[in-house]
This record gives sequence, C-alpha cells and structure tokens, in this order.
Amino acid sequence: MTYFVAVAETGSISSAASGLHVSPTAVASALNELERVFGTQLVVRRKAHGVSLTPAGSYLHSRAADLLRQADDLELNAASGGAELNGPLVIGCYATIAPTVVPPLLEWFADNHPKVQVRAVEGSQSELPRRLLAGELELAVVYDLNLPTGLDSVVLYEAPAYVLLPAGHRLAKQAVVSLGELASEPMVLLDVPPAAQHTMTLFDRAGVVPRVALQVSDFELARSLVARGMGYAVMIQRPAVAKSYEGLPLVAKEIRPAVQPIRVKAVWPTAVRLTDRGRALLDFARDPGLSNEPGSRRRAKAPRAR
Repeated sequence: MTYFVAVAETGSISSAASGLHVSPTAVASALNELERVFGTQLVVRRKAHGVSLTPAGSYLHSRAADLLRQADDLELNAASGGAELNGPLVIGCYATIAPTVVPPLLEWFADNHPKVQVRAVEGSQSELPRRLLAGELELAVVYDLNLPTGLDSVVLYEAPAYVLLPAGHRLAKQAVVSLGELASEPMVLLDVPPAAQHTMTLFDRAGVVPRVALQVSDFELARSLVARGMGYAVMIQRPAVAKSYEGLPLVAKEIRPAVQPIRVKAVWPTAVRLTDRGRALLDFARDPGLSNEPGSRRRAKAPRAR
C-alpha cells in the first residue's frame, strides 16, 4: 500500500520508485499484487505518460493513505502506551491570523508534547484548502469564507470587523462609528482575499460607496498608513498593541449598526481521520478560556496534558 500511495501521489511508477529508493520493478510488482488481492484494476498504465487512477484506485488511495497515517501513529505512540504524543504535525494558517493563533499553539505543544514536531505554514485563504486536500497539511486555521466542499471544521472563535483610525481622527473619541460617517474619508484597503471582498460587502450592505485611496496587500503596512493619517481601514484581526510598527498610536472602533462577525475555523479534509496530534491541537484551540480578546491567548495559561 505504501508503494501504491506513492504512485498515486507522484503520478508515475518511476517517480514513486525514486522517492522510495527502490527499483521500478519492485513498485510495479506491488501494484500487480494489490490488484490481484482486491480483484480489480487500480491504475491505468500509459507508456511515457505515467499512470492514472481508476475509480477503485481513487477510493483505495484515500483509504490507504489514512490507514498508513494511522499505522505511523501507532508505531510512534506504542512505546509510551499512548500517554505521550509523538511525530510530525503540519498546520496551515491564514497569514493575518497566524501571529495571534500560531504562537500559543506552538508553546502548548512544546510544554505538553515536546516530541511532537509542529511546523506552521502561512498561506492565503484559497491556497490553504488546496494544500489540505492535496495532503500537504493536516489542519488549517482560516476564515469561514468561500471554503470548498470536502472539509470538516470546528469554530474556534468569532471576530467582528472594526474601523481602524489614527489617534487624532475626528471620530476617534466617539464610542462607535458608522460606515456612513466615513463615506467622504480616504480608505486604506487591505487588498487580499477574502479581506477586501468582505470589506466591500460591508459597505455595500450599508449603502455606502467608500473612497479607496490606497490598496495594500500587507496587514501591518495598512496599519502603519492609517497611523500616519493616510486614511482609515476596516480590519478583522485585532492586535493586542494599539500601535503601528513605527510606534504611532491607533484607535479601534466598533461599527454601528453591528456587523455579522466572521468565524475563524480549524478545517481538515472530510475523508481524512485526524491523528492524535491533530485532535490534541483541536482540544487546545477550542479551550473556552482562550477568547479572541486582544492578548488573551498570549496571557492564557495553557492546560496541561491529561
């Protein structure tokens, strides 16, 4: 099954053999034996064009990959009787969420499960689900926006959008701000999906056409421009420190009427069973003591492993 999964994921017998450090003949023999055992054709072999999976092969690939992961988990954790987690865990995180979510996760694993090798990968809202479904990631933390089918999920927290203003702005002393009050003001648009689309949808629902003065693709650059008085911004993630990289003050204001908060989710492929390491991550990430208030995840004392 290991040889078959390698062929399915590389698309050719020779590539699979190279990655496994065995001969192409050994891989081809393994495929023949699997097809004999299951009594069905698993791959279509095309000379000079690699192989393609039959419907039976596609089904077996998803199940075999899951079984092999479970076998790896069993081997890694058997020595400790399952009391100590061990092995790799690759998680993805949407770029602007990562500074808030990833550090407490890494710290918790280092304190509670030091034998787990956690690797965090930043990415876009469209890239991370693709990498999940391709088997490159076990879990990803993303916004609940435009997610493809084939993913299971749990809600970690909700994040309402807010208006970000420079400290000396005319509306900075108000308790709340309406989008209509900002119609004539220049806006700094965080132009990355899904942030830009979400921001423009909020204005559209409010019947307001924003005056976009600057479009940037970096979260901290947008905050720095706002702090220098270049305009306001509508954000979702709220750092604990109300200052830009340059140390200039910023003011966050709630939007009235209230807007629907965006859910932040942990997602993983429906067809894949999470490892013990992945389930441990979910248990920690969903801890009710870890809210989305600025700094609360940094200050929160991580629960010890049970």
